[in-house]
Amino acid sequence: MELKLRHKPIDQVGIEERCARFKTRSIKTDAKMQGLKMALSMIDLTTLEGKDTAGKVRQMCYKAMHLHDELPGLPTVAAVCVYPEMVASARKYLGSSGVKIASVATAFPSGQTNLDIKLADTKQAIDAGADEIDMVISRGKFLQGDYNFVFDEISSIKEACGNKRLKVILETGELGDLENVALASRLAIDAGADFIKTSTGKIQPAATMEVTLVMLEVIRDYYFETGKMVGMKPAGGISNSKLALHYLIMLKETLGDAWLTNEWFRFGASSLANDLLKQLVKQTTGVYQSGNYFALD
Repeated sequence: MELKLRHKPIDQVGIEERCARFKTRSIKTDAKMQGLKMALSMIDLTTLEGKDTAGKVRQMCYKAMHLHDELPGLPTVAAVCVYPEMVASARKYLGSSGVKIASVATAFPSGQTNLDIKLADTKQAIDAGADEIDMVISRGKFLQGDYNFVFDEISSIKEACGNKRLKVILETGELGDLENVALASRLAIDAGADFIKTSTGKIQPAATMEVTLVMLEVIRDYYFETGKMVGMKPAGGISNSKLALHYLIMLKETLGDAWLTNEWFRFGASSLANDLLKQLVKQTTGVYQSGNYFALD
C-alpha cells in the first residue's frame, strides 16, 4: 500500500520572517521568571557518549533532582536521557523522584542496522526501566523515497514500546530542506509518534527555529484534523535562556497554552540548564553567578 502523505506547501520566506519576529520579543519580570522555570522543567538532561559510566549517570541524576538546591522552589527537569546500557543505573539513582528516564534506541545516532536489532535495542531499554524511547528514523531510506519502509519501522518500534512514549528523531540536518522536514514529521506522526524530535545532537545543524516552526505547524495541522495532540522536542544548539524563551513564545503562538508543559514539549539541551539557573538566580538576587558555580556538565 502506498502512503498518502499530506502537508501544506512550505513558504520558506514566510517561515524565516516569522522566526525573525519571534527573536525580537522581550519578556520581563514575572513573565520572565515563569518562562525560565517552565523551560527548566522541560529539559531532558542528556549524556550520550562512549565514555559514559554509571558514575557519570549517577551525577547527572543527582543534578536532575536537586536543581532547587541552587534556588528553593525550582522544578526538577523533565527527564534524563541515556543509552539503553545505562537505563538501569538511572532507574536506581532516580528512585521515586518523578524524573522520567528516556533512552535512545534503534542504533542511535545513525540508525544503520536492521529492524531486529532496533527492536532488541528498544526492548532492552524498556526492560531496564525506561519511560520513553527516542528512536532515529532511517534517513537513507527516507531520502530514497522509501516512505513505506520508514513508516513500517516507526510503527514496529511504537508497538514494541507498549505504553511507553515514543519520540521519533528526524535528524533534520540530514533531510535537506523544509519540505522534507514537513514530510518526515507527518510520516512519523501517522506512524504513531507521541513526540517528534529535530535531532540527535550529533549532526550540525541541529535544532533551528525555522525547522522547529515547520514541525510545530505539522503538529497543529494534525491536531486540527484529528483532535490528537503530539509532542515536540527541539534538540541540539539551544544553549541560552533568551533563545529558549523565544522557542516558548513560538510554541504558545503556534500551538497554544495546552502545549506549554513538559508533557508535550521538551528541550534536548543539557547545557541550557546552567544558563537558566544563572538567569533565575539573577532575577531573584540581582547578581549573576559564574557558569562554573552550577557545574551541571
